[in-house]
Amino acid sequence: MASTVTTEPSKDSPASSRPGYGQLLRTRGAWTFLLPGFAARQPFAMLTISIVLLVQHTTGSYGAAGAAAAVTGVSMALFAPYSGRLADRYGQRAVLLPGVLVHTLSGLTLTALALSHAPLWALFVAAVPTGASVPQVGPMVRARWGVKLQGSPLMTTAAAFESVTDELTFVLGPLLATALCTAVDPAAGLVTEAALTLLGGLLFAARKSTQPSVAVAGHARVEHASALRIPGVRVLIVTFLGIGSVFGGMQVSLAAFTESIGEPGLNGVLYGTFAAGNMLSGIVCGAIAWKVAPQRRLLVGYAALALAASGLWAAHSVPVLAGLGLLVGMCIAPALITGYTLVESLVPAGARTEAFTWLTGAVALGQAAAVTVAGQLEDRFWGGAGFLVPTGGTLLALGTLVALRSRLVARPRARTVARGVGHRVPVAVD
Repeated sequence: MASTVTTEPSKDSPASSRPGYGQLLRTRGAWTFLLPGFAARQPFAMLTISIVLLVQHTTGSYGAAGAAAAVTGVSMALFAPYSGRLADRYGQRAVLLPGVLVHTLSGLTLTALALSHAPLWALFVAAVPTGASVPQVGPMVRARWGVKLQGSPLMTTAAAFESVTDELTFVLGPLLATALCTAVDPAAGLVTEAALTLLGGLLFAARKSTQPSVAVAGHARVEHASALRIPGVRVLIVTFLGIGSVFGGMQVSLAAFTESIGEPGLNGVLYGTFAAGNMLSGIVCGAIAWKVAPQRRLLVGYAALALAASGLWAAHSVPVLAGLGLLVGMCIAPALITGYTLVESLVPAGARTEAFTWLTGAVALGQAAAVTVAGQLEDRFWGGAGFLVPTGGTLLALGTLVALRSRLVARPRARTVARGVGHRVPVAVD
């Protein structure tokens, strides 16, 4: 099924029959939020692996390490959508400033408790605010692109660019965290993550001019409908849960595998290879002028992901595991990019930050469940049993996606007629 879209080009971008990265990056004002946004999201890729490596070092159990990381992920998944909704309503800066402060303090508290060999329940208590306060910088950057490129064919390119940026952080983050935890100190990864979150988050929050506007009500009350009420968003949430199971299962299982062969330093290399495949396919995906409908692209891409993930459990050598990890990574980016692209057609502009955080939170929740289950499998069964988690997660999500694929087609939106004397006025947030 071919899909062609004819729209007027964005006022901030020159016209082009084939939108590309060069054209995207020439969008006026883009670099003012891209560079701080990259710095602010870098720690996100360090958090889970830093917790796993620190807690495993202090407890000697991958099950305990996975559980502590899972609490952080579940907490983030539960609170991230509310953070996005508050950002849509009150502005990104109002949410970011207190968030980065809480995250820094709670992350350092978790580190101190782990080093003092506190009981596992104490680590769980500290992990809750650590996860709940993770700054949702990626969704906020995507929302800023939505404002800049509204109605432009560059939106698909922007979605691909953001996926590539995310994956670049997942190449650098685990490598940096693993190097710090193994070569410097087991706590160095989490301490560095907290420090980078504070610095990057404050820099990003300072870029006030590119924030999406918020609606201010007059005398009438303004209702803010949740993005979760849209059926297509719920289908995408399940889809992204499966993607999260790949991230979480790979993190724990690769750490256990490299530990079992006496080469823990290879953990970051193998995970970096997986993330590099994701990044490379994201670059290619964003450079293609797609004529296939995004719903079909998502189905095909997700089927390829489930098939590739099904072979991980059988890999018993570093070269084979690296090759399979690269292939799995190459299958993730198209699914992520297409899912984020569908948000533009499914969700009204005033709820997109929340929608993006639901998807990001779904990845975190899937990752949290995966690290817990994979950790238990690695502790109780054979080495590599944790790789069964990505297989199961992607197959279940694929079944849901196939059954509910019709929900991903945008329905015509009814016009909203203002009643009473109040009205909504979009204003810039200072």
